[in-house]
Amino acid sequence: MERVTLPDGQLHPLFEVLASPLGLIVRGLSDLLSPLVAHSALIMLTADPSGGRIQCCGDPTVQRGVRGLDLDQLRSKIGGVEGVHGATLRVGDARRPAIQVVARNGALLVLTDPGPVADLDPLLDIWNIVALHVQERADEAAPDYLRHARSTAGLRLQVLSEIKDEYSATLDSILVPLRSGQLSDASARDAAIARSAAGLKRLRGMTEQAHTVAAESVTLAFARLKEELWSAARSWQVELEFIEPPEGDHLIPDDVARGARAVVHRFILSRMQRSEISRVRVQWSCDGTDLILKVRDDGDGGTADAETLLQSVQQRIHALRGQLAVNSTSGWGAELSAVLPLEPPLVGPSTAAIAGLRPREMQVANLLASGSRNRAIAEELGISENTVKFHISRILHKLQAGSRAEAIATLLTEQQT
Repeated sequence: MERVTLPDGQLHPLFEVLASPLGLIVRGLSDLLSPLVAHSALIMLTADPSGGRIQCCGDPTVQRGVRGLDLDQLRSKIGGVEGVHGATLRVGDARRPAIQVVARNGALLVLTDPGPVADLDPLLDIWNIVALHVQERADEAAPDYLRHARSTAGLRLQVLSEIKDEYSATLDSILVPLRSGQLSDASARDAAIARSAAGLKRLRGMTEQAHTVAAESVTLAFARLKEELWSAARSWQVELEFIEPPEGDHLIPDDVARGARAVVHRFILSRMQRSEISRVRVQWSCDGTDLILKVRDDGDGGTADAETLLQSVQQRIHALRGQLAVNSTSGWGAELSAVLPLEPPLVGPSTAAIAGLRPREMQVANLLASGSRNRAIAEELGISENTVKFHISRILHKLQAGSRAEAIATLLTEQQT
């Protein structure tokens, strides 16, 4: 592995960032990077056990105006190549200068309104460490998170608040010329038609981007798995064999892809404790309905071996409504076979409502459900009590709850299902 370069005095602050709760990493990372490059806001686009992809701190205008689809498009333009790149980011109706840092695992860091950067290497090294840490925390997430993420996957496109906001803005822009008393009927009609055409084009593009955010091809998902395993295999001293998915580029939900990679990781890591294993074969296939995983090693095997392997992955497989079989025969090694359905289950109104909460509203809702009062929530999230009250009113409205207690009951019930 390449040597990490850290400026003097930054090792302990980096440790503090990694040791902090996931919701506070973004703030600590911003403080850590400020001496390297001044910035008005810091944005992270990563996998997250709390279910959110985007975390942001700094300039409130950036926090309110940044869109996940724009971030994903920003990352796509450079093909997810590791490195530090100059960019411009759309924030509301404006364009802001930015630096985007892409980690080895594809996670994106964006610094808006950046100052001069004397050395890019420490910036990239720090983000690689933090991104890998967040990825590992996501892969180790409790099955309850995976179950919730799986149940909400089918509603993502319908509840994406960004598309809803764009839709509302399009309607407002159409109504402006129609309501204007300074335009003739013909001019107002032409202006409304032009604006509606432009709005529909933007919405169509956002929907296509949303499909990309919510799913990835099985070949891309498998390629990411290979890259992750090859990187880790340097210290395993084991031969890896990969059986590529057959032709037919089926799309699979990103939570299924992430869960499948975590299962393979868990299987192989549990086997690395056995010194007799020298070879592991990994195979994926997809028929458009299910993702099929097969992992096999050349260890000694045995009944006790099979039971240990089963316990290490069965909760994760069940959280994704999958089927699992583990066979371990003495003298023939161990084999894991799993089938993960691609279609999400039907969900109830409360699940749909919770899925419609914005990232900040979800943070407030989680603290609300834990019994925190407004002042404690404000201190935890670094916002004012008035802002907390605003978010809680929005949560009550979206959950159709008549009181704070009713909203908490809905949230707790959802967490227990």
